[in-house]
Amino acid sequence: MGRLTGEDMTNIATAAAQTENAHWLDDAEAALASVEALYGEALAATRARVSRGGKLDSGLIEREQHAAHGLAWFATYAQGLRELLHYAQRLSDEGAYGEIEDLLTRLGFAEYLAQVFGGIAMSQGEIVRLSDFELPPETIAARRTSAVERLIAGAAARSRARLAELIGHHEASETIGATGLDATLEAIRSEMRKFAAAKVLPYAHAWHLANDYIPLEVISGLADLGVFGLTIPEEYGGSGMGKIAMCVVSEELSRAYIGVGSLGTRSEIAAELILGGGTAAQKEKYLPRIASGEILPTAVFTEPNTGSDLASLRTRATREGDVYRVFGAKTWITHPVRADLMTLLVRTNPEEKGYKGLSMLLAEKPRGTDENPFPAKGMTGGEIEVLGYRGMKEYEIGFDGFEVPAENLLGGEEGQGFKQLMQTFESARIQTAARALGVAQAALDLGLRYAKERIQFGKPLFSFPRVSDKIVIMAVEIHIARQIAYFAARAKDEGRRCDLEAGMAKLLGARVAWAAADNALQIHGGNGFALEYPISRVLCDARILNIFEGAAEIQAQVIARRLLEGGN
Repeated sequence: MGRLTGEDMTNIATAAAQTENAHWLDDAEAALASVEALYGEALAATRARVSRGGKLDSGLIEREQHAAHGLAWFATYAQGLRELLHYAQRLSDEGAYGEIEDLLTRLGFAEYLAQVFGGIAMSQGEIVRLSDFELPPETIAARRTSAVERLIAGAAARSRARLAELIGHHEASETIGATGLDATLEAIRSEMRKFAAAKVLPYAHAWHLANDYIPLEVISGLADLGVFGLTIPEEYGGSGMGKIAMCVVSEELSRAYIGVGSLGTRSEIAAELILGGGTAAQKEKYLPRIASGEILPTAVFTEPNTGSDLASLRTRATREGDVYRVFGAKTWITHPVRADLMTLLVRTNPEEKGYKGLSMLLAEKPRGTDENPFPAKGMTGGEIEVLGYRGMKEYEIGFDGFEVPAENLLGGEEGQGFKQLMQTFESARIQTAARALGVAQAALDLGLRYAKERIQFGKPLFSFPRVSDKIVIMAVEIHIARQIAYFAARAKDEGRRCDLEAGMAKLLGARVAWAAADNALQIHGGNGFALEYPISRVLCDARILNIFEGAAEIQAQVIARRLLEGGN
């Protein structure tokens, strides 16, 4: 028998790795089936607790909020595990599933399985456990199979150490692990990263500290790159791309500065409203100008005493001949001074309570300045100073007879405002999930760079396991959150309903961004508490993600309600 050659040894090692990977995939499928079955039992038990006479009871859902919202988080974790498995299968089939992708996926599977059976963090101080669903111990034990145990054991220290070693070879600005997207989308990512590295990242912290506007030349650069018309159809001057492209663009720009990543959000929301509910004339008038960046829109929905309770909205628009006259107050309006167009949610029928009396106006306004922010007649406002999410500025706005031409009623029919707004929620939440990914990546970039450069006790911080473990869990959770966000975007592009998945992507992404920023600041130690270090900005920016586009509690409530009503 001849000696084995180097090629023989390589082939044997490759075959062994493929066999081991096949075993892991088998275990992952079995463990996912256990989690899905357990989730089904939790859903049934919770539904029974919040129903009266065979129907869901809002009062009982409120009383059992911990379990109901915990169900939303349980479903989000199950979705995360599902998408991790799909990622591994897809990249394995494509021959693109390398060691770093494997470790990210295995560690993610192990960690989220352990949390499902041990307790899922809904926030820093709120843990939902399987016992909160009143599941019998024997039911839980039956679902904790040998496959589950083997996968949880995969999170051993040696696996974390190996992933840390691989991450250590990466530049802080690189994406860790293959995203699984095609070459066109990766080319878009590269273009956005180059722009951000040259025009945004070197200046973002100074803008933040001074509470300055993002310069208009940066906005012009985004327009030249097609950011504002990315998902607008080509017939209206846009690129006609899908929501996955939107995710890539938002993620990379937010990685440099969330304010820049969020500039496109206003155009995205306005374009969705007009595409979904506008008349032919409104589409022809506004969409090409939004796509080119000539018009900068802003969303004017929230009121001082309503928050997420849009049914209580009070700002009214009274029809007087060929115009609507608007009276009322709005708050938390982003970038309104430099905006040219407001998508303005108002009550056109004061006799119709709740959602049915709401309408959407396309309200044009002149651009203002710091000295004269609102030069329009019947419109005033004051700035709300904020911790983070700067660069566009937040305002309270008062309307006292502000005029909007009646032809600018979106769709030309009153009472459709809430329905029109609801049609944008899927895209808005996917977009917010993408921004959260960018902020989380920024935290990882800063934490990794500091950990590698900072020397303590004669060696880099990154060499200490408690520090490298923080970096590893950041990378793993970003990996999981990215899979859910991309899945939701893909479903949206395919025309499928994805409100559940979009909500889950936003819910998880926001928590991951905050955890990453908190951990990265901890790695910086006392320096992280100094305003001169960019991680202080990223921490402030991350905090808003759990609040806007639906606070985490509201988001969990919406997801829970859909699940309890029979959503898949």
